[in-house]
Amino acid sequence: MGRENGIDHEKKNVLNNLIENAGGCAVVDGGFATQLEKHGASINDPLWSALCLIKNPDLIKRATIPGFLSRGLSMGEAESLLKKSVKIAIEARDEFWASVKKKSGHNYNRALVAGSIGSYGAYLADGSEYSGNYGVNVSLEKLKDFHRRRLQVLVEAGPDLLAFETIPNKLEAQACVELLDEEKVVIPSWICFSSVDGETAPSGETFEECINIINKSDKVCAVGINCAPPHFLLNLIRRFKESTDKAIVVYPNSGEIWDGIAKKWLPSKCFDDEKFELFATLWRDVGANLIGGCCRTTPSTIQLISQVLKDRS
Repeated sequence: MGRENGIDHEKKNVLNNLIENAGGCAVVDGGFATQLEKHGASINDPLWSALCLIKNPDLIKRATIPGFLSRGLSMGEAESLLKKSVKIAIEARDEFWASVKKKSGHNYNRALVAGSIGSYGAYLADGSEYSGNYGVNVSLEKLKDFHRRRLQVLVEAGPDLLAFETIPNKLEAQACVELLDEEKVVIPSWICFSSVDGETAPSGETFEECINIINKSDKVCAVGINCAPPHFLLNLIRRFKESTDKAIVVYPNSGEIWDGIAKKWLPSKCFDDEKFELFATLWRDVGANLIGGCCRTTPSTIQLISQVLKDRS
């Protein structure tokens, strides 16, 4: 099996092939935690939707080993739960795909499973993933140490790719890039930033600064934005396209605003599924290669995005 600059060539092509087979723009799933809540899960907890791995694994999104340890689990139990999150996703994907092929007889694009790696701020559960303010005591090495074992465990679990999500500053992006090299990761990754103003990363650093770091990595195949309001994306996609040759991935939230102190969503009057349907085509037309939804988006949001991209491709 060939290698290219440390990346398994066949694995790297998995993401590129998905985009190509989808006509240049593939669909990413939606807000998993939002759907868990609709099924009765309570996720107002520092572990977020990963709480379901402990209480209700059959009803799973991101988890951190320190988060599990803080709940009294052993290191072995924490790592087992992290692997379980990937295993459940792969099993669900394979069962669904077998059913689709059996019923339709068509060989559609096989869905990929991404190992989700949230930001340090998401673990802190204090809203700092939306400020990028980690304090002077959080160094590059501390961020690498925080992410290292989770990265190792997720890679061992066998996802198709890794998704670094809601990254709020240049320092954490650099930590992710360096860690991929240090751990000699051979599956493709993407790194997505958040934004609270539609212009810069939450830290105030320019996206051009952040993307310059990512451009130096052959292990990161896509870069983009997640969990930011939808109306920010059109301008940001254009800017990202000017700054990188990597694929562009976007999966915004519903436009509602997360209150990290009160731990609740503040309603938005700006967006609904029909507007997502309209904007998805605009995002694709200006260069997005992967489009989906994040917090507070639903299966109907993703269904509309998928259908409009098919209809207008």
